[in-house]
Amino acid sequence: MALASAVFVSAAPQSFQRRGQVPTGPKFVIYTDLTVSPDVLPPLDQIKGFNVINLAFLLTTGPADQVHNWANLDATKRQQLKQQYNEAGVSIVASAFGEKDLPTSAGQNPVTLANTMGQFVLNNDLDGIDVDWEEITLVTHQSGIGETWLATFTQTLRQQLPKGQFILTHAPVGPWFQPGFCPGGCYLTVDKTVGSLIDWYNIQFYNQSPSPGYEDCNTLLNSAGGSAVFEIQKSGVDVNKLVIGKPGSAADETNGGFIDPATLNTCVQQAVQGGWNAGVMSFQFPHADTTWITTVKGNAFH
Repeated sequence: MALASAVFVSAAPQSFQRRGQVPTGPKFVIYTDLTVSPDVLPPLDQIKGFNVINLAFLLTTGPADQVHNWANLDATKRQQLKQQYNEAGVSIVASAFGEKDLPTSAGQNPVTLANTMGQFVLNNDLDGIDVDWEEITLVTHQSGIGETWLATFTQTLRQQLPKGQFILTHAPVGPWFQPGFCPGGCYLTVDKTVGSLIDWYNIQFYNQSPSPGYEDCNTLLNSAGGSAVFEIQKSGVDVNKLVIGKPGSAADETNGGFIDPATLNTCVQQAVQGGWNAGVMSFQFPHADTTWITTVKGNAFH
């Protein structure tokens, strides 16, 4: 995922909100990094069909972009919006890091950083946190360092944000589930170590062109060198944690992976028939909206 800009402010004053909203059933996640309205969040009528909004991004240096906008809202207004969206069945989550924020390589302590970010969630009327950690060079060149850092970071977040009360997701790229892709095992190791603490994976099945591409149903679901949905399941990961992430438009990718919504619907139908029911993620609003998700879902989910 791309980072649009970085503007840092301190966390907003602490509110009394101490429990998030965790959706049940399939997860339909929309990222928002672009400023879209004075109330920060994509309007409910424009995202009907989604049940999680991921605000991007919470950085090691503080909130940026939509997370910054959310934290800067008047506390009463923010709490009113949270209640309104929660009552409509929509959870509000902050997404951490993104492709340009490399906390492990920068020497950030995972316990300290997780405590800071977990407290930010509690202070700013959020339903949880999404870990969009994209240290690709690190995990492909050094065995175990990134995986160990992520495990400690995740464990520490869960201490502040209990499972069942707050959302904790990760947003790995697809190839990180491919056996042998990383010397330390990438997300196959992370899942074995702390997978029980992670609610689901918003998998980025894009920006991996030309191979495996994930630009058709076969490479997305069945055959991508070990990183297609049902190949990941065969490696031991719970298939109903594997949320399929796709760009909202070709403008939201940097290196392939876009599938038009109607075609993506045929892939989703095939996945459901194969026993998958995890849901769909898109980066980002407004290129993905209620029309996009309605087309992608079709009649596949009941």
